[in-house]
Amino acid sequence: MEANSILPILKKKLAFLSGGKDRRSGLILSIPLNSDQTSMEELSASLDYLLSIPSEKCKTRGFTVIVDGRKSQWNTVKTVVLMLQNVIPAEVSLVCVVKPDEFWDKKVTHFCFWKEKDRLGFEVILVSANKLTRYIEPSQLTDDFGGSLDYDHSDWLSKRLVFEKFTKESTSLLDELSVINDSEKSALVDKDKSADCALLPSFDPETVLQTGHELLSELQQRRFNGSEEGGGGQAGPTWCPMEEELLAQPQVMKLLDSLREQYTKYQELCRQRNKRAQLDEIHTKVMQVVNWLQGPGSELLKNHQAVGDSARAARALQQKHEEIESQHSEWFVVYVELNQQIAALLSAGEEDEGVTELKVLQQQLSDVCYRHASQLESRQNVLQAAQVFHCTTQELSQQLDGLLGMLCADVSPADGASIQQNLKLLEEKLQTVEAGLTSLRQKGSLLLEQMCSNSSWSLEESESPAGEQQDNIQHIQAVMEEMELRKQRCEDMVDVRRLKMLQMVQLFKCEEDALQVIEWLSELLDALLKTHVRLGDDSLETRTMLDKHKKFVDVGQSTYDYGRQLLQATIVLCQSLRCTTRSSGDTLPRLNRMWKQLSVTADERQQRLELALNFHTVTEKVLQQECVEMECLDEVDAAGKTLLDRLGMPVIFPDGSEQFFGSPSDTASAAEGVRERLLLVEERRLQLQEMKLHKKQEEEVLNGLEGRLDVIGEEPSEKEEQDEEEKEAEPQEDDLERATQDC
Repeated sequence: MEANSILPILKKKLAFLSGGKDRRSGLILSIPLNSDQTSMEELSASLDYLLSIPSEKCKTRGFTVIVDGRKSQWNTVKTVVLMLQNVIPAEVSLVCVVKPDEFWDKKVTHFCFWKEKDRLGFEVILVSANKLTRYIEPSQLTDDFGGSLDYDHSDWLSKRLVFEKFTKESTSLLDELSVINDSEKSALVDKDKSADCALLPSFDPETVLQTGHELLSELQQRRFNGSEEGGGGQAGPTWCPMEEELLAQPQVMKLLDSLREQYTKYQELCRQRNKRAQLDEIHTKVMQVVNWLQGPGSELLKNHQAVGDSARAARALQQKHEEIESQHSEWFVVYVELNQQIAALLSAGEEDEGVTELKVLQQQLSDVCYRHASQLESRQNVLQAAQVFHCTTQELSQQLDGLLGMLCADVSPADGASIQQNLKLLEEKLQTVEAGLTSLRQKGSLLLEQMCSNSSWSLEESESPAGEQQDNIQHIQAVMEEMELRKQRCEDMVDVRRLKMLQMVQLFKCEEDALQVIEWLSELLDALLKTHVRLGDDSLETRTMLDKHKKFVDVGQSTYDYGRQLLQATIVLCQSLRCTTRSSGDTLPRLNRMWKQLSVTADERQQRLELALNFHTVTEKVLQQECVEMECLDEVDAAGKTLLDRLGMPVIFPDGSEQFFGSPSDTASAAEGVRERLLLVEERRLQLQEMKLHKKQEEEVLNGLEGRLDVIGEEPSEKEEQDEEEKEAEPQEDDLERATQDC
């Protein structure tokens, strides 16, 4: 890495080597952190550059890194410490983090001492600036950390740039001169060749030598007496020589000596005499490669343009193409060797006719080789796309065959669930076919695109390859169209099969619903027989129950009508499907039988409720009136007996079977209510009879008294009549009192 490549970063002084050393003679690397956000990438680049300066011997003594975190946040300091693990984990011996006096929380910073020590590979300590001298001598610290060591970063950077510029230029010049001199030595063997113009180096040797002398003089002036080995531990001097400067002086001297030596040889040696022979040899080899590629190589590619009509044929063509690639690879190896030779000759930097000829040969060789490599790659891509296309076609054909076989198989419905399962399977197969066709279109389009691009760079215009290419394109298009037609035919058949299967599902659904209707009617009948037993305690309650019963009958009627509609729908569906109607068996008779039983039971229930309503009505009328005719009482008795007789009768179904309403206890409870009413009416009858008897007795007593009064007025005297009246009054008063008590 060169300083010039990261000069803006180095100017920021993100890190620096001050020249100071720790007690183990290890270099001190300082990292001053600012309050602004420090770029870790730039800091890493600075560290990489600085660590490339010291020698390996110096690196083995380890570095002491001072991370100045007084103007930075702890998170930034922690990131820098962790980054040292990736940048210089092996060279770091100690990391001293200079912390502010009262800023960081110990709980926050404590992690790096005991959790991260093993993983980091070096020790990290937190110190304040005034305690840094416990680990490093003050004479080895800059004034930023309370030391006496002078360090000018700008001056160091400018001298470093001069040193690297000289090193780079001199090294490059030495390499060029070495190549030229070695070539000239081999050219001395051939005396017949005339001398050619010497190759010019990239840099001016005089200028480079002058720069080196100036740099060496500057380094010698900056060197401090008595610090030959970089012992910066002594106090007193204002300048401590950096390790890199101690290494730079002998390096500059060595480069100057080598450069002067090579430059002298460069001036003394003759031009290379064997360059023409090299050019001739390279030219011969280049033409061999070009002639084969443009001749037999082109014929191989031109005669193999087919893409095959199946996956197996495409694989065979790929194997053949691999053989062709193997033959081309042998010549490509020769091309690589020639290109390296030409590049080596051109790197000398000379500009003459030989160099121009080399460039022409290199350009011609590169054009031919690149064109053939592109053709081979394009042909390989076409064959791969063709194999994928044919595999997709084969897979889609198998999917279409499977779908067609499913469509041709006869549908034997077992139940609605199996039909729906078959319908779902049919839809999944159709979706798979559609996805396969979409994939085939994509693969076909890609193949056609590559074939068209492949035909644009024919080596020679010939009708035969063009005609074969056109046949390949037409074949691919025909395959895609055929698959489209097969898919369309299957899709039409799927529509017909889907409609048929949906009708079958509807047929099973109607039949299942019809059976459900029969079950509902059975439940209604069971509820009617078991729970609809009560007749009401009065006329109002009986009338309410009669209204509810009518609604109950309406529900049964609508349920029966719905079942009839379902069975009618099954007949229509069976006629559409041309299969025997399933409802013509026992479903319709069962439905009619269940409805007749429900109707008979409902009629019986309604008649009983009507009898109960009539009974309660006349009963309430009799019980509420003061004067009741005996005929009304007889009517109540007759209605009650009729109702009681009806309660004891079973329901007789059309098939002759019988069924009673409710349990015997329910029937007895309903009859008990009727009998209680009849008892009340009977009491009412007795009361009326007693009242009539009392009235008749009163009339008889009154009539007897009137007769006796008439007899007395005709015969006896007053005294006799009075005595008789007294005698007769006693029993009459007793009779009247007795009659009154009876009343």
